[in-house]
Amino acid sequence: MSNSFVRTAILAPEPPPLGEKGAVAWLRRNLLATPKDIVLTTLALVFLAWALFHAIDWLFVQAVWSGPDRTFCATTVQGGIQPDGWSGACWAFINAKFDQIIYGGYPPDERWRPTLVGILFVLLLVPMLIPSAPRKGLNAILLFGALPIISIVLLYGGFGLEIVETPRWGGLMVTLVLSFVGIAVSFPLGIVLALGRRSHMPVIRTICVIFIEVVRGVPLITVLFMASVMLPLFLPAGWTVDKLLRAIVGVSIFASAYMAEVIRGGLQAIPKGQFEGADSLGLGYWQKMRLIILPQAIKLVIPGIVNTCIGMFKDTSLVSIISMYDLLGIVRFLFTDPNWASAVTPLTGLIFAGFAFWLFCFGMSRYSAFIERHLDTGYKR
Repeated sequence: MSNSFVRTAILAPEPPPLGEKGAVAWLRRNLLATPKDIVLTTLALVFLAWALFHAIDWLFVQAVWSGPDRTFCATTVQGGIQPDGWSGACWAFINAKFDQIIYGGYPPDERWRPTLVGILFVLLLVPMLIPSAPRKGLNAILLFGALPIISIVLLYGGFGLEIVETPRWGGLMVTLVLSFVGIAVSFPLGIVLALGRRSHMPVIRTICVIFIEVVRGVPLITVLFMASVMLPLFLPAGWTVDKLLRAIVGVSIFASAYMAEVIRGGLQAIPKGQFEGADSLGLGYWQKMRLIILPQAIKLVIPGIVNTCIGMFKDTSLVSIISMYDLLGIVRFLFTDPNWASAVTPLTGLIFAGFAFWLFCFGMSRYSAFIERHLDTGYKR
C-alpha cells in the first residue's frame, strides 16, 4: 500500500478570511449586522457629518479672530460690520481678555510673579511625574515643601514685593492654586482618615466615620458657603480669615472625605495574607502600612484617586458663589463688558472655558492610564 498521500510536513496556518477580522469585519459585526443597524448607523453618520460641518464652520471658518471690540462680531443692525447676521465664534473676545482670563485682576506690571510660579511648578512637577526621573525624594521636598512657601511670597508679596491681596487674584491662576493645594492636602489626609476608619480603637474610628459621613452628606457649595459666610460669625470681633484660604480649606476637607473612601476601598481589596505576612516579619503598624499595604492599595485604586482629583478640579468653579473669580467665574464676569456685548460672546467664552477644563482633566486621565500600565505587574512573569 502506497504512503504517497501522507504529508511529511505540517502546513503553515493560513490567515483568517478577510471578512472575519480587521476594520471591515468590525464594521459588519457592530454597525451593519442587521437592516435596523444599517439604518441607525446611516442616520447617525448623517447627523454627525451635519453637526461636525456646522461646528467647524461656526468655530473656525466664520469666526472672528481679531478686533478691538464687539463691532467685529455683531450685525450692522447692532452697530457691527457683519452684513448677513452674527459672525461665528468671537475669538477676538478671548484674545482681548486673555490676560484677565489667566490672571484675573492681578496687576499687569506684577504678572511676572504668577508666571514665574507657574514655570517653577512645571519644572518640579514634570520630573515628579516621570517614573524614571532620579531623586524623587528631593523633588517631592521642593515641590510640596519649598514651592508653596516661594509661591506665597511671590503671589501675595512682601520682602520688597508689592502686596497683592487675594481678592484681586482670579482666572486660571486661582483654579490651579485651589486644585493643586486641594489635591496635595486631601491625599495624605484621606489616607489618615481611611486608616482611622479601619482602626480598632473605637474613639478614632468613630471620629473618622462621623467626619467622612458628615462631609460626604452635604454638597460642596454648602461647605464653601459655611467657610466663607458662617465661619466669620464664630470668630472673635476683629478677627478674619482670608477668603482664598477659607476656600482652600473647604475644598480640601470636602475632597479628603471622598479620597478616604477611595483609599479604604483599596485597603479592603488587599488579601488578608498580606497583613499576616507583614505581621510575621515583625513589622510595626506604621511599617506594615508604609512598606506593604498602602503601596498595593494605592496602586489598586489609581482610577478612583484620579477620578476624585478630576472632580475636585472641576468643582473649583463653585467658588464663584463666594465672590471668587476662578477660570469659569472670570469668563462669566467678562461677559458684562459692554464693549463685547454680543450674542456670540457668551457661547464663545463658555466653549473656551470648557475646553480649558477638558484639557487639564484629559491630561490627568491619560497620565492615570500611563501609571496603571507602568504599575501593572501583578500578572507579569
